[in-house]
Amino acid sequence: MDNQNRKKVSLKYIPLFLFAILVVPFLPLLISRHWRWWEAWVFFLLNIFSFAVSRALAARRNPDVLVERSRFMQLDDAKPWDKLLSPLVGIGSGLIPLVVGLDELFNWSNVFNMTLKVISLCLILVGYALASYALIENRYFSGMVRIQTDRGHQVVSAGPYRWIRHPGYAGSLIYFLATPIFLDSSWAFIPAVLLTIVLVIRTNLEDKTLQKELEGYQSYASRVRFRLIPGIW
Repeated sequence: MDNQNRKKVSLKYIPLFLFAILVVPFLPLLISRHWRWWEAWVFFLLNIFSFAVSRALAARRNPDVLVERSRFMQLDDAKPWDKLLSPLVGIGSGLIPLVVGLDELFNWSNVFNMTLKVISLCLILVGYALASYALIENRYFSGMVRIQTDRGHQVVSAGPYRWIRHPGYAGSLIYFLATPIFLDSSWAFIPAVLLTIVLVIRTNLEDKTLQKELEGYQSYASRVRFRLIPGIW
């Protein structure tokens, strides 16, 4: 795909990106209309800040990775199973703030204590940092699982990839599971747990694909044993 077509693809999906970046994290406030809900404001602003900083740093280091990610719905060589799982991850990540907003509006859940909220906020920050670090270090960090022969796909073993093989997913899981506590929504654990299951399945399938099709990945996997959770899996 030439540069002109890549720009067209990127521009085509700008409304979708803006919805995911600006509207989805704002759903708790938008639905509940509880404008003094400081945790929801922190959640919204952290999402915006994390996205802006991580993409700026990634663009500075590997500008083509942002083009690759912007084309995620136009990748014909993406694995068939990921054409189902990738959208499910996107939908699941939007369901969490949606349920949080409804929970706050109808007062379904009890409020968590401040100690748990502080811990959960720290975990959210850790999740953001880990996922962002993975994006910045990995120029092949695509929105769809595929072997990027058109981009000279190679094994990435620097940065967080020294510790686990899929740090982007690990960071996302930390963020997803900590969010319900910080935003006082026990019901939001339902989409968070379902999303965790989808991400574990995706991690397993992606890892098998890389071991089978990407040169050097088996050797890397023998050095970095754990896929998602250090010491466990």
